[in-house]
Amino acid sequence: MFLIFGISQGEKQLNFNQNVLCQCCGQFGLVSVWVRYSYFMLFFIPLFKWDKHYYAKMSCCGNACALSPELGHSVETGKVTFINPDDLCFNCYHTNNPPVRRCANCGYTTDEDFQFCPKCGKPF
Repeated sequence: MFLIFGISQGEKQLNFNQNVLCQCCGQFGLVSVWVRYSYFMLFFIPLFKWDKHYYAKMSCCGNACALSPELGHSVETGKVTFINPDDLCFNCYHTNNPPVRRCANCGYTTDEDFQFCPKCGKPF
């Protein structure tokens, strides 16, 4: 007789989506909450999970930030349906996308380092 068992890592998107204005790229996007965990499996059936880490991810630019375990667990159980955007601390400097600038006058967006808007001529 032999046993097939192992330890692996998993990731799951929780049932939470919220529209917010992104702090990094300035566009509207969805915040989704994810959980990353380790689990023990026996005969390819996961038995128990541990070491859960929750994080929020933006759909517009792909930036992510860590959430507290209490807030993440509340989202996972359905107790929290709204996250204050000020509580999300995205690290906007480590993104693969260049920073996007938006003109306050006409709404033109660009990733170039212009001092003035090419469409209306107002300063950024």
